[in-house]
Amino acid sequence: MATRDRLRRLADSGGDDESTPIGLTLVSGAVAAAVLFPVLWLVVRVLGMDANRIVSMLTRGATVTVLGNSVALIVAVTAGSILIGVPLAVLTVQTDLPFRRFWTVVGALPLVVPSYIGAFAFVSAFGPQGELADALAPLGVESIPSIYGFFGAALVLTLFTYPYVFLTTRASLLSFDDTLVEAARTLNHSRWDAFKRVTIPQILPGIAAGSLLVALYALSDFGTPTIMHFEVFTQQIYVQYNAWGRDFASLLSLQLVAVTVVILALESRINAGTNGGSRGSNRSAVIELGAWRYPALLFSSAVAVLCLVVPLGMLVFWMLRADPTYGSSSFAFHWEYAWNSVGVSGMAAIFGVLAAIPVAYLSARHRSTVATVLDRATYVGYAVPGIVLGLALVSFGSAYAPALYQTIPLLVFAYIVRFLPQAVGTVRSSVLQVNPKLTEAAQTLGYSPGAAFRKVTLPLIAPGVAAGAALVFLTTMKELPATLLLRPPEFETFVTYIWKVQGAGHYGKAAIPALILVGISGLSLLIIIKQEDYDVK
Repeated sequence: MATRDRLRRLADSGGDDESTPIGLTLVSGAVAAAVLFPVLWLVVRVLGMDANRIVSMLTRGATVTVLGNSVALIVAVTAGSILIGVPLAVLTVQTDLPFRRFWTVVGALPLVVPSYIGAFAFVSAFGPQGELADALAPLGVESIPSIYGFFGAALVLTLFTYPYVFLTTRASLLSFDDTLVEAARTLNHSRWDAFKRVTIPQILPGIAAGSLLVALYALSDFGTPTIMHFEVFTQQIYVQYNAWGRDFASLLSLQLVAVTVVILALESRINAGTNGGSRGSNRSAVIELGAWRYPALLFSSAVAVLCLVVPLGMLVFWMLRADPTYGSSSFAFHWEYAWNSVGVSGMAAIFGVLAAIPVAYLSARHRSTVATVLDRATYVGYAVPGIVLGLALVSFGSAYAPALYQTIPLLVFAYIVRFLPQAVGTVRSSVLQVNPKLTEAAQTLGYSPGAAFRKVTLPLIAPGVAAGAALVFLTTMKELPATLLLRPPEFETFVTYIWKVQGAGHYGKAAIPALILVGISGLSLLIIIKQEDYDVK
């Protein structure tokens, strides 16, 4: 404590940031290169293919169909998420909707249900041989509309991704000055005209940010389209991989990356055309719903039933109805699978934050082009779907690193590449909150830069490091496609076991691990909400 107090007394005497340190830059560069390696390897693999064959595969009917299906799914899911998320955000922020705090929490909770769990819950409930069909059969209803295909995939993804739009739009509304709307009303604009002319332009960046997350999720999701038998990039990449069509799978993967880049570019263009909105805090104006409160409550309740009651109710139903003796022993659940999940997720969390610290510290303390580029490079893995990362590492490992192929180290590496930005973001935020002059003062007392970091900065950023590790751990537990492609033979985790038993139709056996994953996702959501400081008034 004496040393810390002495540092604080010396802090005001510190100077400006030093030039970018070479050692820290090299370490951060190595981390960024490791993150970029899978995608670059995929590019090299495709470039090594015959040009005529590439053109042939790009122009075949199956490729065009997959591209069209993927784009259609992205558009439908993004539009549906906006249609649900924006009205729900407005209702919980700007109106007198009863129990607004309750509906705010309920509106965010669908994020705790992994979409692939939601997908087979909906198939079990509303599929051709699901619970609804069984209930209607005695009434003479022989069949119900199929939930498979485009409609089912779009519905499930919308229901479990709209909270991204809801949360980001709500955050924008909470920082919006309502007196601007009242000023528009004094100019004889109706409330609807004022909302269109004033509110929407101000909250558009928030809507765009949430829509970007939804679009990237819809593009990268593997489980839902596969369960719904809908051909998109991720589903076809996995099919081609299993059919030993790895050249075609690699080409589809690069197309998927290209679509991701287009989505990111469109989002940047939208944000470039906005001014960021008012950052006022006047929340005096509240819209009185009057008779509209009943449709508003019905809307909120319907969303909650579809997103929470149906999937969680089906999980509990499976658990209560499951026959422990049903099915072969190969489908039995062993708690070893839980330890496997915890083990690889724990390793990903530990090594992930170790890789994140130098990158985050460099970008927070040294504002240079090099630091910014290295920081942004670590986000590539987060934007690239897990199925693409998995395929790239399978391709490289099987050809040039057989000792690593289908091993735990390669699997953990994939997790780190995929979720490193979560750790980088939280650590960087913590570093920015620490006065840099404290570290400079420590160096005036004779500490080396490394020792000053360990004794001064690291203890102060420890909460951010822990939060980053927790996020990496929790999201790794839910990662499906990379785990399916890279896990060692006979190595089962929560997600691979759930995937296996749902594919065999043994839904009851998936209930307990699925409920555990939902609980884990709930912890992840709490950390995210705490980080972003979302108001839940």
